[in-house]
Amino acid sequence: MQTFSCRCGNPLFYENTHCLACESEVGWCPACSHIVALAPLANGGYRCTHLSCNAALMKCHNYAVENVCNRMVVMNEGHADTLCDCCRYNEVIPDLDIIGNRERWAALEAAKRRLFHTLDHLQLPHGMEGENIRVALSFSFMADALPDQGLWRSTANQEKVYTGHANGHITINVKEADDVERERLRVDMNESHRTLIGHFRHEIGHYYWDLLVKEQDEEASCRVFGDHNHPSYSDALEQYYQQGAPADWPTRFISAYAAMHPWEDFAETFAFYLDMVAVLDTAIHMGLARAECDDTLESMLRDFHKVGMAVNELNRDMGLLDLAPGVLAPAVHDKLAYIHALIQKARASSLSA
Repeated sequence: MQTFSCRCGNPLFYENTHCLACESEVGWCPACSHIVALAPLANGGYRCTHLSCNAALMKCHNYAVENVCNRMVVMNEGHADTLCDCCRYNEVIPDLDIIGNRERWAALEAAKRRLFHTLDHLQLPHGMEGENIRVALSFSFMADALPDQGLWRSTANQEKVYTGHANGHITINVKEADDVERERLRVDMNESHRTLIGHFRHEIGHYYWDLLVKEQDEEASCRVFGDHNHPSYSDALEQYYQQGAPADWPTRFISAYAAMHPWEDFAETFAFYLDMVAVLDTAIHMGLARAECDDTLESMLRDFHKVGMAVNELNRDMGLLDLAPGVLAPAVHDKLAYIHALIQKARASSLSA
């Protein structure tokens, strides 16, 4: 992710809604793909102040009214869609009558915007119901518990909400946006990382299995990740939570959870690939890595390793978790190679469409 500049020269970041120096309102302009200062127009709306853009814009409804977004929508003859290109994918939002849920929703939307930034950077296809897409994508942010004095208590007569994916629909449990609860779950489940953006990247991996692999490349996927039909997902899930991951999982999988079932292995590996792409994008823009990646997996892995080891040491200086693994097993390399080829093929198809 790059940084941007306000018209006053102050740096702007991807989540900003205001410039801290000149106090201008700022937002993401879809016409020039920049965070920009917004100049109010006499008849309503705003003008993008980025050089050579000057697009007429309006705030996304969730920016103007709900204050959980920072994206703009291009006006066409004085009109604009009410939701931006990210918020329009929502089917269910958190219950805003619950104290704290607006802030949790804002955190969820910020992670989702970063997800879409990476997907668009990779030129991966995605779309909504009614658009020219084989599997429509949508999101629900729901809860099965309520925060109560720092803890979460279950509500009566409410079905449990599982973070997951089904037929293009991604559900994220709202309590994952609570830092304390998410860290508790991370420790309970013995996970090296558990983050909001990590959930989005994992679940979108399931979406792309449905979109790019299902009934198209399943045989090749099985050769790399294993047969997703045997054992069944339900049997594999029960076995995993009864017995845990095999002791040798680091020699074959990117994470312990990836050992549960081939679908989870694919999603975890896909999420790690998106981690790499996002980190390298930011590192290059921040001058922490050279812009010499030639779109090969080997160059990506090499540069990610360099950046990752540096950041790991910085994190250890501050008592924080490592960013990147020190070593990738050969089996994981082969799985990443499959993901890389799948994404390159999807990108080529989208460019030729």
